[in-house]
Amino acid sequence: MKKLLIAVVLLVAVFSLSACGRGEKDTLSVFFVPSRDAQYILDTTEPLKELLLEELNSMGYNFKEIIIEVGTSYEAVGEGMLAGTVDVGFLPGGTYALYSGEGEVEVILAATRGGLNKDSVNPADWNDSAPTVGDPDNQVTYYRSLIIAGPSATGQALAAKVNNGEELTWDDLNSATWCIQGPTSSAGTVYPSVYLFNNFDGKKVSDLEKTVSPGGYGASMANLANGNCDVASAYADARRDYHEEWITDFGRTASIWEETNVIIVTDGIFNDTISVSNASVDDELKDALATAFINIIGTEAGKDIFEVYAHQGYKRVTDADYEAARIAQQIILGDD
Repeated sequence: MKKLLIAVVLLVAVFSLSACGRGEKDTLSVFFVPSRDAQYILDTTEPLKELLLEELNSMGYNFKEIIIEVGTSYEAVGEGMLAGTVDVGFLPGGTYALYSGEGEVEVILAATRGGLNKDSVNPADWNDSAPTVGDPDNQVTYYRSLIIAGPSATGQALAAKVNNGEELTWDDLNSATWCIQGPTSSAGTVYPSVYLFNNFDGKKVSDLEKTVSPGGYGASMANLANGNCDVASAYADARRDYHEEWITDFGRTASIWEETNVIIVTDGIFNDTISVSNASVDDELKDALATAFINIIGTEAGKDIFEVYAHQGYKRVTDADYEAARIAQQIILGDD
C-alpha cells in the first residue's frame, strides 16, 4: 500500500510539472521588422493575437496574452531575441543569419510566396513600363533584390545606360545617392553588397559615397519619388506594394512603372523566417508554434494577416537552409 501511495504521488508530481511547463509562460511576444509602415503592420496583424492564442491553447498551453509589436529596426528585433525579451521574430534571412550564429536564435519556418511574372537577371527586362504582377500558382522559396532608379536626373541617366544595353561602371553607381536599409536587411543591403562585391572588385554598399537609410521601404520609395535618392535597394515586388502611394502620397503624376527602372538584379534570396529565441522558447513550444502558424496561414483570415509581408504559406526548415545567407553576412559585412 505504501509503495502504491508513493507511485501515485510521483505520478501526480510528474503531471503537475508537465502542466507547469506548459503553463508557466502566460504571455508570448511576437515582433515584426519595420519593412513596411509600423502602424500598417500592427493594424493588419491585430487578428493574429486571438488566432495564435486559440491555436496554442488548443494544444494544451495556457497563454493569456499574445503581444504583437514592430521593432524600431531589424537589429532591435534580433537583439531582443538574443536577450529573450522577444519570443518570436519575423526575421529576413540576412537578419536571421546574423543573430543565429551562436545558437540563441533558431528558425522554425520559412515563408513561401507566389513568384512574379518577371524574374530575369537582366534588369532591362523589368523596364517595359508594365506592372510587375504576382503568380500565386508558382510558390517559391526565394525572392530577389532590385536596385531601382528613380525620376531624378542621375537615376534616369543610369536607367538609360541599362536600357541601351550598356554596362554600368563603379563610377556610375558611386555618383548616385542610394536609399538603403539596415546592415542586416537582405534585400536592402546584404545582397546588393554581394552583387557589388562580385562585380566591382570587392566593393560593398559601405563603399558608396552617398547613402541614406530612411527607415523602411516605404520611406525609400518616397525619397526616390521626391529626388532625395537617385536609386533605392528594395525587394522585387516593392514597386507593386507602393504603386498607389507613388501618386496619392508621394506626389507623382505618372505611374511608378513609368517613372522607375531596374538597374541591378541580385541572385535569389531565401525567404523570410519565423524564428524563435532559444532563451525563452523550449523545443515543445517551437513545434507547437510551427504547427500554429502553418494552420493559421491556411485560413482566409490568416492569408489576410500575412499578406502584409506577401507570405502565402510556411514550410518547416532548419538552420542549414540559411547557411548561404550567413556566409554572405560574414564575407560581405563581416568587417563593417
